[in-house]
Amino acid sequence: MQRPGQPERRTPASPQEQAAHEIDAIRQESLTGRQLRMARRVAQKHGMAPASDFDAVRLLRQRGIDPFQRSTLLELVVPDQEEVTQKPSEKEPRVQLPQTVPPPGETLPSTEVNPADWRNRQISEIQQDIARRRKRKIRMLVARLAAFVFLPTLLAGWYFFAVATPMYATKSEFLILQADGQSGAGASGLLSGNQVATSADSIAVQSYLQSTEAMLRLDSDLGFKSHFSQPFIDPIQRLSDDSTNEEAYRTYQKSVKVGYDPTEGVLRMEVIAADPEVSTSYSEKLIGYAEERVNSLSQQKRGDQMADAEESFRNADEERRAAQEALVNLQLQGATLDPEAVIASLRAQITQIELQILEKELQLAALLDNARPNQSRVDGARGDIRRLNDQLNELNTRMTDASQGENSLAQLSVRIQMAQADLATRDMLLQSALQQMEQTRLEANRQVRYLTISVKPVTPQEASYPRSFENTLLAFLIFAGIYLMVSLTSSILREQVTS
Repeated sequence: MQRPGQPERRTPASPQEQAAHEIDAIRQESLTGRQLRMARRVAQKHGMAPASDFDAVRLLRQRGIDPFQRSTLLELVVPDQEEVTQKPSEKEPRVQLPQTVPPPGETLPSTEVNPADWRNRQISEIQQDIARRRKRKIRMLVARLAAFVFLPTLLAGWYFFAVATPMYATKSEFLILQADGQSGAGASGLLSGNQVATSADSIAVQSYLQSTEAMLRLDSDLGFKSHFSQPFIDPIQRLSDDSTNEEAYRTYQKSVKVGYDPTEGVLRMEVIAADPEVSTSYSEKLIGYAEERVNSLSQQKRGDQMADAEESFRNADEERRAAQEALVNLQLQGATLDPEAVIASLRAQITQIELQILEKELQLAALLDNARPNQSRVDGARGDIRRLNDQLNELNTRMTDASQGENSLAQLSVRIQMAQADLATRDMLLQSALQQMEQTRLEANRQVRYLTISVKPVTPQEASYPRSFENTLLAFLIFAGIYLMVSLTSSILREQVTS
């Protein structure tokens, strides 16, 4: 029995109650799920069999092991070499905490440190570390941008605003037109602006004006190299005194720009030089070169077309002349110029004599019908018949000679008729060739090209280049784009390597 006034004597708690009390205290520490899972892993590594994650924390603290210490977490990944080589039976308990001379029975960490404050302090340190890293990265980014973007842009702007030599641009426009000749109009054809018909010539002229040949011709006429080698031009745009044709041609490509608009058929040319008068003279000289090239192109086309037509006409004329000479030679082979007329005359004479013979035979028959015919008249009639027969025989002989044999008049007549037909055919071919040549001449006149200047070159009064602000902005965009591409590429490669 307890006496009144005496303090109440507490019975010692059982191990189960003490364990439950410690687990409740651990629950109030607001440990995260990751910390509890890590405590269970550490407890299992040390051969413990905790009933729960909180029990694992309690058992580890009883052993004097801090489950949330960094070295303890690393041991989960990299085991100690001695533990790997040592047999399980030879393992000794590992001391995890600094070992002072603890009082007997005190193996747990001090309860004076609040876990929430410790966790907040760690979070604050992590945040400060992240902020320091962010500031350092921002400083590095600004330094890289300044080195690779802002500084090159500043140098480019300084060049465009202060160093670059002012350049004067002379602009001009011209068209290549085709002569549309009408029938009977001859050279008084109208100009036609058909872009399809002159597009090939326009492209050819554009290529010629942008070629090395035009540059060399301009240099020999007006001194292109000497103009861009003058000392007042800035070093980037200036040519050296002993520059090659390739170097001068690169400068020529930048100074002479020719564009062709296929929808309108207009050639637009811009000539840039350090002096406005020189720029205008260059433009006028190049337009003269283009006009000469257009004339040479149309003359070549006309020459090719007319050459074929004239060759056909000459061949037809020679063949007609040969046929005519053959006919004349055949006519000169015989005694007469017209064998057909001779044969027809012989035929008419034979017919006439045959009629006279028939008439005399009728007269002789009438005389013989009398009882006492007049002998003298009968003898005269018979003599006439004999003479007519002799004449008829002679004519038949001549007719036979004229119509038989290789050299007869009939054969000669046939050959003459064939020669006349051949001559008529050659006359038709000659006439056709003549018409074709005239038509080709008209078509060649329609193929003539003309260069018409729509906008004449005018001497500029203000410099057109350099465009300082636009060029500086373009340089900034170029440098920024290059930096962005390089940085993205390096980031992707670094990620691929470290993954």
